[in-house]
Amino acid sequence: MPDLLIELFSEEIPARMQARAAEDLKARVTDGLVEAGLTYAGAAGFATPRRLTLAIEGLTDRSPTLREERRGPRVDAPEKAVEGFLRGAGLTRDQLESREEKKGTFFFAVVEKPGRDASAIVAEVLESVVRNFPWPKSMRWGNGSLRWVRPLHRILCILTTEAGAEIVPLKIDGIKAGDATEGHRFMASGAFSVTSFEDYAAKLKRAKVILTPDERADHIWQEASNMAFASGLEVVEDRGLLAEVAGLVEWPVVLMGAIDEAFLGLPPEVLQTSMKEHQKFFSVRNPKTGRIEQFVTVANRETADQGATILAGNQKVLSARLADAKFFWENDLRTVEREGMTAWTDRLADVTFHAKLGSQADRIARIAALAREIAPMVDADADLAEQAARVAKADLSSEMVYEFPELQGLMGRYYSDAAGLPPEVGAACQEHYSPLGPSDDVPTAPVSVAVALADKLDTLTGFWAIDEKPTGSKDPYALRRAALGVIRLVLGSRLRLDLFGYLYFQIWKHIGEVQTDRFELVYPEIERFLVDAKPSDFAVRVSIDDPVATLLLSVVGSGESEFRVVQSILGLKMQDKTNDLLSFIHDRLKVHLRDEGIRHDIIDACLAMPGNDDLTLLVKRARALSDVLKTEDGANLVQGFKRANNILTQAEEKDGVEYSFGADMKFAESDEEKALFAALDAADARIKPAMAEEDFAEAMAAMAALRAPIDAFFEAVQVNDDNAVLRRNRLNLLSRIRQTCLAVADLTSIEG
Repeated sequence: MPDLLIELFSEEIPARMQARAAEDLKARVTDGLVEAGLTYAGAAGFATPRRLTLAIEGLTDRSPTLREERRGPRVDAPEKAVEGFLRGAGLTRDQLESREEKKGTFFFAVVEKPGRDASAIVAEVLESVVRNFPWPKSMRWGNGSLRWVRPLHRILCILTTEAGAEIVPLKIDGIKAGDATEGHRFMASGAFSVTSFEDYAAKLKRAKVILTPDERADHIWQEASNMAFASGLEVVEDRGLLAEVAGLVEWPVVLMGAIDEAFLGLPPEVLQTSMKEHQKFFSVRNPKTGRIEQFVTVANRETADQGATILAGNQKVLSARLADAKFFWENDLRTVEREGMTAWTDRLADVTFHAKLGSQADRIARIAALAREIAPMVDADADLAEQAARVAKADLSSEMVYEFPELQGLMGRYYSDAAGLPPEVGAACQEHYSPLGPSDDVPTAPVSVAVALADKLDTLTGFWAIDEKPTGSKDPYALRRAALGVIRLVLGSRLRLDLFGYLYFQIWKHIGEVQTDRFELVYPEIERFLVDAKPSDFAVRVSIDDPVATLLLSVVGSGESEFRVVQSILGLKMQDKTNDLLSFIHDRLKVHLRDEGIRHDIIDACLAMPGNDDLTLLVKRARALSDVLKTEDGANLVQGFKRANNILTQAEEKDGVEYSFGADMKFAESDEEKALFAALDAADARIKPAMAEEDFAEAMAAMAALRAPIDAFFEAVQVNDDNAVLRRNRLNLLSRIRQTCLAVADLTSIEG
């Protein structure tokens, strides 16, 4: 069986596209080969800045011959039907067979599709892959029609057997496939031929090209760590930067340089961000002081002066970048020392957060009020929480954050400390954006939790108020991330939050802030209603106790009856919007708990219970139910419950009555029936106090203990007895089973 080697050699491929491109090349070529009838033993894709490579082992040398039998029309069918069948099969009439079947005599054709050589199939598949490759961005060059991420120069495509290497006959837009490639752009001379993947990889290494991205990354990290260790320092780990740099070089040469003393006073995060974003440098830290003192850069070539010229040039460019950062830092500190952070918060009144949601200053006022409400629930000082919320986003107006947006929050902590604000305020400035993802740390400091939760709740309710919700894969305002942040903050703090109430009234606050000139923009259907309404339409009467009543009345500018109509419409909208937002958060919770191994149907069973907006209570119940269902008794109990529920439901539908009370032990005949009465009494005695104390583990255990008596009951007792009294009593007993189990969780939602 031959081995296949493909290399697509081009100008530099952006580092961020390389890993995905190597996977796409592997998947598309192997899928095409298999679809054409070839099989293979193994495949591996590789990428460097100038090449995509695919190596396939154990490829079959020819696709199999296929025989297909097709049934045609009846022998007495019209001639045109027979001719159409012959054209489709590619046969002549004398090649058809006629066979007797139950419905008559039919023509049959045996179509044989001969196998093809692997080289022909590879050429066909590779051309299709190259012409339809899914680059995020591609370009054309010259006069050809081919599109590629950068100009494509060579195609290497060979099949290797024990007899030697064979070039696959292929030509794409004037580029003819061959057995040659090139090494390093600067340190290798000319093209060279290869005969196999092993020969290819060895010759590339001699030509100063490391083919495997992981090998390049490991080399960079090892060299950088050794250099830093020799100087008593350590490299700041950054896996993302490491992968990116490994995609920028084919022959990594690691160099370490010093940062000018004038810049060592900058916050380490500023140094690290500036070097990473602009220069792709690794930061080197002094473990004793925490200061960033040196940097590591990776060149793409060896030089006679051991990289001294390259390093000098990099240091010169870095100094210019850090001089800008130093200027921003010092300017910001002067502003804080002179005016405090209010100088920046005042500017945010002129910064629009969203056209329908007002300015950043409006948003901060809402967050501050909400943080003050939440503070007592997380044992935070309400004044500190409000103070922190009012300055948490002040650094958005600073020069440093304008230059490095990724430092927002962190710089707020530095500026808060410089302004002499309490340390809890500075911590909240840095942490209130967290968590940013499923692996990000969750704030634990009470003030930080209050501000972070208020920030995310305000974001969610604001965009739900104006119907700007995520759709499909689009989530421009990161609302899924905000919902996950709410979940992790609530669960991490074991917070008992009336989430529905907070969502509802925060949406009302957004409505209350709508000014007259923006009212039609946000709620055009209400404006249209007021214009088109008839006098009888103003007969609606609702409570006007809401905090936005006066403001709404002034916005509408009409009488009280007209306001009541608006209030009624908005009240219904708020109920729907809040339920929809709570459902959205529940969906994020399902994804979050899936990582714990808790199934969606288990969460659904708990969502059906009262208090499902208390996320801490909901998760506590779901974990207990999940643990019980992993046991044999728990799993079997669900089956017993469903059997009881099905029998009861069918009987109630048939009889037109509800069997929900009246089961009496005096009508029990068998020991198993009497034992079930006793077991239900014992279970109720355990479940009711356990549920009152929210001891779901105890309640679930009591419910699981019903498994044996329920099983025994169904084995020994016929529920639908001919005696009407016994039948009614037993159906009422099944109702007790249902009521007892449903008091803990909605087991009807459990699958299986």
